[in-house]
Amino acid sequence: MTASAHVLVFRPLIELLRERGDAVEITARDYAQTLQLLELHGLEATVVGRHGGRSRLGKARSLASRLRALRKWARPLGFDLALAHGSHELTMSARRLGVPSATTHDYEFATLQHHLGMRAATKVVVPESIPVERLARFGARPPKLLRYPGLKEEYYLSDFEPDRSLLDRFGVDPARILVVLRPPPDVSLYHRHSNPLFPMTLDHLGRLDNVHAFVLPRTEEQREFVRRLELPSVILPESAVDAQSLIALSDVVVSAGGTMNREAAALGVPVYTTYGGRLGGVDEELIREGRLKPLTDPRALDLQKRDPAAGERVRREPKRMLELLLSALP
Repeated sequence: MTASAHVLVFRPLIELLRERGDAVEITARDYAQTLQLLELHGLEATVVGRHGGRSRLGKARSLASRLRALRKWARPLGFDLALAHGSHELTMSARRLGVPSATTHDYEFATLQHHLGMRAATKVVVPESIPVERLARFGARPPKLLRYPGLKEEYYLSDFEPDRSLLDRFGVDPARILVVLRPPPDVSLYHRHSNPLFPMTLDHLGRLDNVHAFVLPRTEEQREFVRRLELPSVILPESAVDAQSLIALSDVVVSAGGTMNREAAALGVPVYTTYGGRLGGVDEELIREGRLKPLTDPRALDLQKRDPAAGERVRREPKRMLELLLSALP
């Protein structure tokens, strides 16, 4: 687990594996809310390494250190299979140890990571909405490449029901419009261009007295930035929260990332993207379907109370996702 979303993806898959009687070990990187979310979902993990920061040199040093640590940790344990969600360190370590591996992801333009991770993997599992030709340059072609219908979020949220007590715990006024905001992934290699749209949107919403702007920062640096703004309508949690419940109970979601956009789409919640990088095939399809709207001006947001029963929710069977990943076994 190298990012917060990985905990969500693998939670139901780990449950299925353990129900089969398999022994599962989890490693995690100390980045964003990854460790907090593991604790929130009752998953124990061995912590191996930290994020390398913004610089390429820092990322390279972090990668080398993590690769050494993972191989040292894994070698005596005799693993039969390694599973990852875009963690190139895991598939690279598995290949060096002679362990088959499967990786999954849903954004095809994280170029460096994919050149490392997908080439090292035994199987690569992606959504059908990503064109096959975009993945060939990473050495991912059928039969190595496997595809699934829909969104990964529709699989891991299949058994999800929102915790309505969450709103009371944060003092959310049900009469106000609840907008959930997620900042951009500032330290990601594929999001290097500064995008002023998210701060503009936060400033706009944070001053409206009929809105609760609930901000879910990725890092402590982002949390401190939002705190210093002292916007009257902003709610800023001090640690990781049940974001899926928050999204399901919200009226609008505005996110500069990917996973939260797709969670909102899977849960039938109106969602806008302020992502400043190149859109991947998943988001392109969501926009064509009208399930995701690009935002260019915060004044264009349709701010109104939502009928929770109005949104169409899609649920898919996580066993299907697991079957594709397990196909890496000889």
